[in-house]
Amino acid sequence: MKICAILAALLLSPFLKPVAAQAEPTVYPLSIGNCGRTLVFEEPPEKVVSLGQAVHEILFALDLGDRIAGTAVWLGPLPEALQAANAGIPRLADEAPSFESVVSVKPSLVLTEFEWHVGPQGAVGTPEQFADLGIQTWQAPMDCTGKDNSSGGNGQRVEPFTMDQVYHAITDLAAIFDVQDRGEALIAGLKAREAAAIAHAAEAKDVPVLFWFTSPEIDMDASVAGSNGAPAYMLSSLNARNVIRSDDEWPWVSWESIARSGPAVIVLAGMDRRFNQGDDPASKIAFLTSDAVASQIPAVQAGHYFVMRAEAMNPSMRTIDGIEELAEKIVAFGLIQ
Repeated sequence: MKICAILAALLLSPFLKPVAAQAEPTVYPLSIGNCGRTLVFEEPPEKVVSLGQAVHEILFALDLGDRIAGTAVWLGPLPEALQAANAGIPRLADEAPSFESVVSVKPSLVLTEFEWHVGPQGAVGTPEQFADLGIQTWQAPMDCTGKDNSSGGNGQRVEPFTMDQVYHAITDLAAIFDVQDRGEALIAGLKAREAAAIAHAAEAKDVPVLFWFTSPEIDMDASVAGSNGAPAYMLSSLNARNVIRSDDEWPWVSWESIARSGPAVIVLAGMDRRFNQGDDPASKIAFLTSDAVASQIPAVQAGHYFVMRAEAMNPSMRTIDGIEELAEKIVAFGLIQ
């Protein structure tokens, strides 16, 4: 079952049954640790702003769409099952919104997927600025667990990402909003899907794979997946191998180096934004099939490339989508032993 089907089921089932025993209700005031800070909630937040598609989709998956007063920082559309419900939620910006626009919708809580939006040098604001107005801020554990954000920008992941970080985020938000049963059901569903995908491609071993996210100009160095990020987690789950050896999460690598690494599968990020020429998957494919160097890569010659939504390549629930898609392609391409 794909994530959109699970999300749709959650939206249509307001009285979700717990996976096992009835979850304990939240006792307020609730105190939780969050990325080095302690947050205290006196009651479930009534109005929320979600800065980042991953946290926005978790709210919907927990059937909390009616609490969202505004959203920003998007790569593409929601799953089709959620688009109608999301249509009435104000899009404050596609990327980083202004501090004033966030405050204008009068939230009691701001959720941020990335520290560079709300953090010590936040592009939107700092936790202290929001706190001065009585607004709590919560940061997704995926962006602080095993990650060094002190250098600014997207930071650097110093320990491997795992889906436990996403489950931590789901558990946190389920407790904050007192919907623990929904959180447990969501996590159980995601774990079951991952296990099924792993079983589907269980006979695959050491398949060399490249993840290409973007390039400023289509024939320039490519931003590709290194170690420790969500693509690396997909590969390790499926016993596949990343052809890029780099401690950086998204290093820039020349096509000469990529060609020498000989990937058998190339995964192309698909997204709606068009900041770079390499954001467009059609441009990626045209380059791969026409460039003198790239066209000689084994994956290109065999037609073993496909488009995966960029949201799956960011640590999120959709990373499970990515594991499913990669497992399906490895089997379909005949790369199992």
